[in-house]
Amino acid sequence: MKLKLFLSISMLMLILVAGRMPVVAHAEENKDTAFAVTAPAAASVAVAETAPAAATEAAPAPKPVTAEDVQTNLNFVWTLIAAFLVFIMQAGFALVEIGFTRAKNACNILMKNMMDFSAGAIAYWAVGFGLMFGVSNGFFGTTHFFFNGVAEADQPWNFAFWMFQVVFAATTATIISGAVAERTKFSAYIVYSFVVSAVIYPIFGSWAWGNLYKGTGWLASMGFIDFAGSTVVHSMGGWLSLAGAIIVGPRIGKYDKNGNLKPIPGHNIPLAGLGVFLLWFGWYGFNPGSTTTGTTGIAIIAVTTTLAAAAGANSAMFFTWLKFGKPDVGMTLNGALAGLVGVTAGCANVSPLSAVIIGMVAGVLVVLSVMFFDRIKIDDPVGAVSVHGVCGAWGTLAAGLFNSAGFSLKQVGVQLVGMGACFVWAFGCGLILFKLIDMVIGMRVSREEEMAGLDLCEHGASAYPDFQTVHFGAMFNPDEGKK
Repeated sequence: MKLKLFLSISMLMLILVAGRMPVVAHAEENKDTAFAVTAPAAASVAVAETAPAAATEAAPAPKPVTAEDVQTNLNFVWTLIAAFLVFIMQAGFALVEIGFTRAKNACNILMKNMMDFSAGAIAYWAVGFGLMFGVSNGFFGTTHFFFNGVAEADQPWNFAFWMFQVVFAATTATIISGAVAERTKFSAYIVYSFVVSAVIYPIFGSWAWGNLYKGTGWLASMGFIDFAGSTVVHSMGGWLSLAGAIIVGPRIGKYDKNGNLKPIPGHNIPLAGLGVFLLWFGWYGFNPGSTTTGTTGIAIIAVTTTLAAAAGANSAMFFTWLKFGKPDVGMTLNGALAGLVGVTAGCANVSPLSAVIIGMVAGVLVVLSVMFFDRIKIDDPVGAVSVHGVCGAWGTLAAGLFNSAGFSLKQVGVQLVGMGACFVWAFGCGLILFKLIDMVIGMRVSREEEMAGLDLCEHGASAYPDFQTVHFGAMFNPDEGKK
């Protein structure tokens, strides 16, 4: 028994010794290898540390980022974000116009709002931007066509500034779409959208805003206040809309044979409401974005914009409630837009209280204006002339009346001059342009095409293929719409 125990202990010791010997040998081998590797590694580290040090001494130190650099980059970012917000307004205009008109013309309206931006952007890049912001001869710009002549150092801001301005040009062109909806040839629309974006809008814009870049402007030099475009953009579009509506005439069925008004209701008011929300949202790029600088000043502009829109919606709603017995949905929607248009000129230089007053007046004014134009037989399906032309003029005047710097008759006079110049230029050029188009290719579709709907006749399309959108029994009724 003792022998077995002794043998077991001996075998265990042998196993332990045998297992220990490779480990020690391996450790010794690693020790030698580690020493062999350490010396070159140390040399490599020394070289690696020396080489960058030498390179660092040779290369210039990177330029530190300054507060001015940060502000410049912020200005770029804010201006471009604002431009993208204004671009969303194209969708808003399209939805408002589609909702306020009949289903048989929905595709045509969508195409118009798509193409007035697409055609207008090319026109503004080629000609319009240069006329508006190039080096001026006193009347319009003469440089920067196709971006030519832009110094390399100026190119980044030139691109950002152009991006912000092209969406304003598109807004002016698309305003006209609603006033001449449901009876205008698509080809005629493309032509006048191009001309408006290339020539008519930019020339007036150079008078009021040319000094914002490379040009000068006689209205700007007088101290004309139109911060974001109540006149430059909205009244311009509104008075062009008035000229277009006069030349193209009212829709078939708008007035009976005795000249009495026959309302033509829109087919989708909820869609129009969604469009107004998009426009309101886009206006936060339109007004605060017009600073083109990321500063604290955008806060008060956002506030005045919001309050004016809200006041316009409230006053339009209560006014129609009192006048017609029920709060009118369409007029309330237009009341919000009227408040936005009204405060656009003075959004940066009026108080919050003044913004509320401006919006309240605009909300009532748009209702009265729509009723007035209906009475004198100017057919404006969406109220574009009233919202943009009339309320744009009111907003421009209000910017002088409620100027936070103090009331001045001189300033009010300058505002009146700007409003008058805009009306004469826009309405006069509009009458000439639309009449020329009418003489050459025709402004209006045929009677049969209008009654069938422009979706089918102009585009071979239908917005609602599973639904009947045209009353075919009366499509070619020769007596419908006759006086």
